[in-house]
Amino acid sequence: MQLELIVQNKHDALQAEKLGADRLELVSAIQEGGLTPSFGMIKTVLRSVHIPVQVMIRPHSHDFYYQEEEFAVICEDIKALESLQCNQIVFGALNEDLTINEQMLHDLIERFPGVDITFHRAFDEVKDMYAAYKTLVKYKDHVKRILTSGGKQSCEAGKEQLAHLVQYSYETGGPIIMPGAGLTPDNIAEVKQTTKAEQYHFGKAVRERQSFANAISAQAVEKVLSTLK
Repeated sequence: MQLELIVQNKHDALQAEKLGADRLELVSAIQEGGLTPSFGMIKTVLRSVHIPVQVMIRPHSHDFYYQEEEFAVICEDIKALESLQCNQIVFGALNEDLTINEQMLHDLIERFPGVDITFHRAFDEVKDMYAAYKTLVKYKDHVKRILTSGGKQSCEAGKEQLAHLVQYSYETGGPIIMPGAGLTPDNIAEVKQTTKAEQYHFGKAVRERQSFANAISAQAVEKVLSTLK
């Protein structure tokens, strides 16, 4: 079982690592759902911890549709990340018909053949999750995991769909399904039992007073880890 925590800065990252997180997702502008952090923040966090850091690559929060000029910005951000010897990103792009933007994904991987991708919750907006998953299976050497709540507002609401997706991932050998959104120390046991997932993603529910404005709660992380491990 693996635990991934959202972090916003060096302090968060050091705390998360100390408390036993297996991997971090580094974001900025979390109130907008998470955007690409600054180069300085990425560099600082990467140099402060020893566990893997997945960096959000998302130029705006309007939607998950990107024009050519926005894709150029995405590529510049990944190029900058590679200069720091980091190839792990959180990324997702859709077409306006709510299918995976396969052309953009293909082009990105062609430009950055060493990239390790978590396809983020843009996946929850697709019109057909199984069709979308089949598209991503084709890129499983680079799309390692999919962050999803099963198409619902929370993992608790989407747990049955998550269970089907997890099973489908085992059958196809495709990207790992990583439940995220609305997970809490109180519902993780039920979600884990239903979904049989092996990786879980937590945000504000493991913060003091459930707010990203506050520090990560040692008690909350301990409770989650005791359930997972």
